[in-house]
Order: sequence, then C-alpha cells, then structure tokens
Amino acid sequence: MPVVALYFDRIEGILGKKISKEKIISTLPFIGLDIEEETKDHVNVEYSPNRPDYATDYGIVSSLQGLLGIKTGIPKLKIKKGKNSITVNPSVRKIRPFVTAIEARNGKLNDETIRQLIVMQEDLHNGIGRRRKKSSIGIHDLDKISFPLRYTTTGKDDKFIPLDSSKEMSIRDILERTTEAGIKYGYLLANFKKVPIILDSHGHKISLPPIINSERTKISNNTRNLLVEVTAMEKNAAEDTLAVITNVLQDAGFELFSIKISGANNSTPLLKPRNLILDSDLVNKILGIKISISTMVSALRKSRLDAQSKGQKIICTIPRYRTDIFGPMDLVEEVALGYGIENLEPTIPRSISVGQKAKITTTLDAINSVMIGLGFSEVMNFGLMSQRVLCDYTKRDSSKIVSVSDSKSQEHTILRNAILPGLIDTLSKNIHESYPQKLFETGVVFLQRNGDISEEIHLACVSAHNDITFTEIKSVLQSFLKSISNFGCRTPTSTNPMFLVGSTADVFVFNDKIGEIGLISPEVRDNFKLRVPIAGFEIKLTVNI
Repeated sequence: MPVVALYFDRIEGILGKKISKEKIISTLPFIGLDIEEETKDHVNVEYSPNRPDYATDYGIVSSLQGLLGIKTGIPKLKIKKGKNSITVNPSVRKIRPFVTAIEARNGKLNDETIRQLIVMQEDLHNGIGRRRKKSSIGIHDLDKISFPLRYTTTGKDDKFIPLDSSKEMSIRDILERTTEAGIKYGYLLANFKKVPIILDSHGHKISLPPIINSERTKISNNTRNLLVEVTAMEKNAAEDTLAVITNVLQDAGFELFSIKISGANNSTPLLKPRNLILDSDLVNKILGIKISISTMVSALRKSRLDAQSKGQKIICTIPRYRTDIFGPMDLVEEVALGYGIENLEPTIPRSISVGQKAKITTTLDAINSVMIGLGFSEVMNFGLMSQRVLCDYTKRDSSKIVSVSDSKSQEHTILRNAILPGLIDTLSKNIHESYPQKLFETGVVFLQRNGDISEEIHLACVSAHNDITFTEIKSVLQSFLKSISNFGCRTPTSTNPMFLVGSTADVFVFNDKIGEIGLISPEVRDNFKLRVPIAGFEIKLTVNI
C-alpha cells in the first residue's frame, strides 16, 4: 500500500484552520486511511490505490476539510484558457497515441512540496499508469520551455541530456543501460524502431515518455511556473491522471491554464465533473439506518461531492479526479463516510443461525492433512500469475489461457490453469534452503473450453532432492489416493514437454484421466535456475476423491 507522510505544521497550514493533532489523527481512519506510524511532528498513513487523490497531503487535507466541516461540496477546479499548444504527429499513433497537458503558474515550491509531487507522480505511475505502461507524467519548469510543443517520434540514435545527468546520451543508451529509469522501464519501448519525444519550438528535447524528462526542464525551489504533460495509451487514462494532478496543484496555490492539444485524435482536456443518480432507499437499506434525504445530501457534501435532492432521488456531482466512483454503491459508501462511520450502530440479526464448514472445505482439510502426513509443506500461491511462469518456462501450451486486462502487475496477468508451475517457481525462490524440499498445494484452476471459462480444484505436489525418482513420487500419489478414497491408479507412459522423456505418465482412476506425473525436465529446471532433480504430479480432485 502507498504511504504518505503528513506533517502537522503543513496540515494546519493547508487546512486553513487550527485543528489539534489529536483531532487530525482520530479523523484520518474515517476517510479511509490506515495509520502506519505516528511521531511528534508527523504521521505516516497508508491509502488505497483506488484513491489516487490521496497521493499527497493536499488531497488528504481536502477530504479532512469536508469531514471536519471546514469546506464541503465539490472542490471547484478553475482552469483559465491558455495561449500555448501541443501538436501531435500521427507517427505516435502505434506507439503512445495520447498526450494532454496543463500549465500551473504563479506558485511556490519548497523541498517538501517537491517531494510530495514526486511521490504523487510515482504513485500515479504505478496505479492509474500501470507502471507507466498505460500513462506517465512529466513535470517541467515552464519558464525553460518555448512553445508551441510537438509530440512526435525520433530515432534511438538521437541524443539529449536526461534528468539528473550532465552528459548527453543517445536514447538507445538511456533505454538500455545508462539510466535507472531506462533499465526499469526501457522494455516499454524496446520493440519500436522509433520512440515518442516531446520537442519545444527550438527543437530542444523536453521529455522521452514514458521513460525520463530532460535535465533542461528540471524543477527546483526557484521554479514558479510548471508544465505538466501526461502521455498515455488511452485518452481516459491520460485525463484521469491529469485531473488528480490539477487539483493538487490548485490546492498548492498555483493558477491553472489550459493547453490546446491538436492532431492525431487528440483534443484539449475538459476535466468536467459528471453526474450519478442515487436512490435514497438504497442508502437506508444498505446501511441499515433511517436518515432523511437532506441528511444524505449533507453527508455527500462532507465527502467533497455536490448533491441535490429530486424527489426520492439524489443527483450527485462527482469531480473528475474521483476515479474510484463507478456507481450507486460507491455513493452509498460516501454517504456512510460523510454521515460518520462511528454513528452507525451495530444491530443483532433477526434470525440466528449456526455456521458450519462447507463440504468442499471439509474435504480439502482432510486432503491437506494427508499430504502433511506424507511429509509435504503446504504452499498458497495466487490464482493470478505470469505467462512466463505458467507457460513459457514450463513449455506448456498458452493458446487457451485466460488473460486479465490492465493488470497492475506483470507477475499477475493470467489466471492459472495448472498449479504445478507455481510450485516449481516457489522452489526457485527457495534455493537457499536445505534439501529435500517437498511442497504441495490445493486450489482452483481456470480452464477455457469452447469459449467458456470453468473452474476445477486441483492438487499438485513437488519433491526436490538429488536422489528423487519416479518411483518415489508415484508412491506418494498412491499413498494419497489410498488414504483419501481407497482407490488405486494406473500410470501409463505418456509425453509432456514439462516432464522428462521416459519418466512421464498420465494418471488414471478407473477409466478417467485425472492428471499427470513425472520428473521435471532439465530444460524446465534450467529456466527456473534450479540445479536439483524435481519430481511432481498434478491431479484433478473429483467428487469421488
């Protein structure tokens, strides 16, 4: 979870009213923040990534102002019409097609404000920006830039001085080996012969999105005017990101001016609020309370939204930076926060029932106990994993995998259709531990058949040590089946690219194939950088097992 440092002297200045430290600390949890550490002069708080407006103390104070009744309703975003522009060249369409920007003038920066802006920038990169793939931000000293700007492409042999460097470098060197940002994010542009670049009217390089800015436009305590540009793969991602930044900069005392964006399907951002309709009956039903519509309106305004009653309905106006609000249930939560979580009284249910474990849970508990009795340690991996682990390293077919769109992590991009690859990956992360290592896992896998997605529960196990044999892992399988269901099994020879040729078999119970067993192939072990022999099996847990 991202962390923000809140200094009490700054908080008081931004709030515009003297509030005791104790009152601030006691209120923070009621706007959805977890207190991680408290000191004499500051408090560290964790915030959920679905609230990117909490990435700085300015955004947090805005919510505090609402809950404390200092300022209520939607923060009014004031963007004056600017004179400057950015022209977009069609060559960026297949690389990084969208750009948007804002000018922030007549403000003052100090070390802490700059630090807050940098932290916000990286949190937005990792959240809305999906580690800069979806959107990325450049913050520049506006007075060092000559307009109009051009967003276009250039070759990798082109040169400029990157941020925090005094040496001119080629873009190829920046991406591949010279800068920390290039090493970390260079893969985003690795497959393109040309890369996106932002140039000013004199041809000076301003930014190499989404990698690094130019040293030429670096901000400092002396900076009074800012250019903030956002490039993105999607227009909404660019404008969502810019909306968060503009509100922060306005709260920091800057005047905002629009920048005209033209060319290649780009347009000047409007950053307008939107409306949602909330049924007052839904609020009382979900929260289990009976409050008036006027109380709901007041609560929504304390959550920094605008609200007007219309019969039994409430028309809610939501600022553009609140990207976490999708529908009426989100608004119910905002009513609860504005009304005061502490004012919601718990009630005893009308009917009393006795809970018990589901049958499948009881069965899995018994299976886990048997495997532990056989000397194996339980592992719990995620249902989401990377294609690299699930298919590429294990040489498994990737044609029927279920992918997740816009994943926040490159390590969690597909739903697993097998458990065994995850166990091998776990072994690779524990090479510093002594052998033998014996691991098992039971869990859900996701299979795609004829366009439909189905779920199965599987058991997989691995045993890793220098003397492992096919006979040993087969005896584990037989002992398991005998203990759980008193069934035997057949293991006719088969082939599987994940297993060693000649030491691979299918697992049959009666006439049904339920899994596979064998020694992991040396090539797969090498992919995971494992040096000891490994044997394993994976079976489907049917109703009868």
